[in-house]
Amino acid sequence: MSLKIRINDDMKAAMRAREADRLGTIRLLLAAIKQREVDDRVELDDAAITAVIDKMIKQRKDSISQFEQAGRDDLVAKEKAEVDVLTIYMPAQLSEAEVAAEVQKAVAETGAAGPQDMGKVMGMVKSRLAGRADMTAVSALVKAALAPK
Repeated sequence: MSLKIRINDDMKAAMRAREADRLGTIRLLLAAIKQREVDDRVELDDAAITAVIDKMIKQRKDSISQFEQAGRDDLVAKEKAEVDVLTIYMPAQLSEAEVAAEVQKAVAETGAAGPQDMGKVMGMVKSRLAGRADMTAVSALVKAALAPK
């Protein structure tokens, strides 16, 4: 079952169960997917849908930090609830050890010798770990792996 079909089925289930908050978040997700499909004039595959979901989660996390600074606990709770719903559709996150192993593997495969090769390594790692790891942490691991010793 494709991710898009699963999201549509979950929307129908949320309608039947009268879960207004969950339904609203799923509708936002479907709207973002549809917008991307219209803009790019393509049918999105699971990887592209995962990228859309990842972007939405990042936006909500940024909003959460802003709302916390402003003392808006009501909005923080709403954004966290949306993150929880969106996270359901993301692939399982890799452990730090698995990410470090992938980084080492990519460094070896690209033959990277120093910080100037970070772009090559990140390009390879990003395609392998998309949606399954926090790219900020991955970037730090790549930088540490390529640091001169």
